[in-house]
Amino acid sequence: MPISVNDVMHLLCRVSEEQKMKAAFKHSGRGALVAGATAFVGGLVGGPPGIAVGGAVGGLLGAWMTTGQFKPVPQIILELPPVEQQRLYDEAYAIIENLDWVDLVQLTALVMGNATVQKQLLGVLMNYLTNELRAEIQYGN
Repeated sequence: MPISVNDVMHLLCRVSEEQKMKAAFKHSGRGALVAGATAFVGGLVGGPPGIAVGGAVGGLLGAWMTTGQFKPVPQIILELPPVEQQRLYDEAYAIIENLDWVDLVQLTALVMGNATVQKQLLGVLMNYLTNELRAEIQYGN
């Protein structure tokens, strides 16, 4: 039975909520950009000593920016662009397509009552978050 991308995203949200999954992204590129920009501005303002001061301040600011801030996985899933949701849908649908269900409520009940299917869907999520989004995953509170 066909199911919409949105419905599968909500199913994945429900599975990740059950595990209390959170993910943090490492923004190393942004941190390096900040460090370089502050060193440049320091050089413009203060010459060679300004480069040193700007680089030190920028390095500290960049390091602070790269520390991951954990967000709930359901929030991340719902914020994905449509193209990425479609990719995630395709992988998840391959797991649920052979289940016998009538509507989303029944499908959710089937998935939540079947540990094997839950683990397979969690595997899809883990693979996507770690390989595609380069996120660090955390479980529980």
